Amino acid sequence: MFRSLKFFVGQHIELEEILKGLAAFHYIRVNKASQAGEFAQRGEIIEIFPMGFDSALRIDLDFDKIHAIATLNAHGKSIWQHKIVIILPVKKPGAQTFSADLPLENFIDINEGDYVVHNNHGIGKFLGIKELQVPGPEKDHLIIEYQGGDRLFVPKHDIHLVQKYVSFTKKPPRLYKLGSGEWKRVRAAIQNRIRRFAAELLHTQAVRATLQGYRFSKDTPWQKEFEQAFPYQETPDQTKSTQDAKTDMEAPAPMDRLICGDVGYGKTEVALRAIFKAVMDNKQAAVLVPTTILAEQHYYNFTQRMKDFPVKVAMLSRFRTKGEQKTIIRDLSEGRVDVVIGTHRLLSKDIHFKDLGLIVIDEEQRFGVKAKEKLKHLRLLCDVLTLTATPIPRTLYMALSGAKDMSVISTPPQNRLPVATHIVEFDEDIIKEALLKELRRKGQVFFLHNRVEDIDRVGTIIKRLVEQHVRIAIAHGQMPPKLLEEIMLKFLSNEIDILVCTSIIESGIDVPNANTLIVNRADRFGLAELHQLRGRVGRFTTHAYAYFIIPPGKTLSTIAKTRLTALEKHSGLGAGFQIAYEDLQIRGSGNLLGQEQHGTITMIGFDLYCRLLKESIEHLKKTEKEIHNALHP
Repeated sequence: MFRSLKFFVGQHIELEEILKGLAAFHYIRVNKASQAGEFAQRGEIIEIFPMGFDSALRIDLDFDKIHAIATLNAHGKSIWQHKIVIILPVKKPGAQTFSADLPLENFIDINEGDYVVHNNHGIGKFLGIKELQVPGPEKDHLIIEYQGGDRLFVPKHDIHLVQKYVSFTKKPPRLYKLGSGEWKRVRAAIQNRIRRFAAELLHTQAVRATLQGYRFSKDTPWQKEFEQAFPYQETPDQTKSTQDAKTDMEAPAPMDRLICGDVGYGKTEVALRAIFKAVMDNKQAAVLVPTTILAEQHYYNFTQRMKDFPVKVAMLSRFRTKGEQKTIIRDLSEGRVDVVIGTHRLLSKDIHFKDLGLIVIDEEQRFGVKAKEKLKHLRLLCDVLTLTATPIPRTLYMALSGAKDMSVISTPPQNRLPVATHIVEFDEDIIKEALLKELRRKGQVFFLHNRVEDIDRVGTIIKRLVEQHVRIAIAHGQMPPKLLEEIMLKFLSNEIDILVCTSIIESGIDVPNANTLIVNRADRFGLAELHQLRGRVGRFTTHAYAYFIIPPGKTLSTIAKTRLTALEKHSGLGAGFQIAYEDLQIRGSGNLLGQEQHGTITMIGFDLYCRLLKESIEHLKKTEKEIHNALHP
């Protein structure tokens, strides 16, 4: 049993008891808890930065009872409420050993009626926390109901064994029978299955490590100059991710690293530094993006960022004429283009590079099957850096990090402000006020309507709501490429005030002066998609607003309600990582796990799956023989 402090809302506990517990766990008392291992106290408010957490917690006491527990952002604002938290002791420097009992997720956010998984007894229903008259100091117990109405009373010191049941199916899970032995048999079978999956991951990693790629040189003086020209303050995660990528590039094996981070957290800058490093070694770099709009945006940003250096950047997409494409293709093959940015067009048979050294893939999950097959081949030939703006939950990251090369950017940029998020029914007065509010401060607005069939009608409504002099344009993917390009560039250069558009803006387009987003029929979008759209505003230091419009008086589906509630709830900085967990419950884990693993997760729940996967990876990494036996049982 590992040592820990467990706090939950409604718990009867004295202030001095908490302070003594933190001191015994070697937490240092400071004026403001800003790093792991610190705590601060002001009256009945205690701030703690626990070990293993990404940010500080605040515990609010009401005399001798815990009133609330919340995660704080960098500005000390509450961004996430918790029912229960587990706080581990401050660890001394040195190797950390894995324990099967150690929770991957320190937050346990469960409500009465939720399904939960007990590590030793299986899936049951959580009935709440109650004080029991039992011998000993532990009065508070979690009550879990199992098949047949049997109840398990879990004392506070065993809270870490319980996690919320998360799966990829809407069907409620089957409850287990206490003491039947069935859970042990199921868990053992699942553990063997997970072990084989872990072995496959490690085998893939080992095979790639044996391949001989190009070993990039150490940083040049120009590399340092290029990185210092970045106009913003780097975050610690940006710095680490950049170093991870450069270390991979300097190694003999080909790089295959995933950069995972929230919208607007600086993944592109990490990619830019890797690209510049490749070019400084006389290698070419290719940037593969899912949309022509994003290709255009990257082309503009890359050109501006590299204008003071002898780097030739080109863009290949349907925005280019056949003649322009022909010239770019020839220059690529002859080495006159250093960096090319393009859509799936870059994977065509007529594309040849003189000396390709690095491929950057932006949002790989948005490419088709054929494109992915070609990318598999390219991974064997050169270094690959993949960017994803849909963060994965911390538990999955911790489980996979031993078998996949991943870097996570979870630190928000300096001075970044959260986007004020509102879910409102369609009302012309509300829309008008939101539009005029942004226009009065000389800003720009995205008005998203994702139906090309009647987008012109919506544009007419918007024109009626605002003053005559307001500049309004319509943009969608069915427009002629040149016209769409012209409109987007005008919006970028602040020649358009309101852009009525489809979801073509979802992937990566950054307009610094656009800080209001209005999404019509938000109930038709997925959670990750809505969060991605919200990331189009609030990229800098201006207060930004997102309005998600739903039909008046319409009964929304359960899933739509869940999505929108999660979006409104998680609107603080770094919310993408909480949204990823919510989205996991709605849609699944995407391409990081195969379909077979989805079924496995359904049987035992997401958290226990991650716990067993991490355990298997830790054990298998010790010996190649174990991996062989797991793959060939």
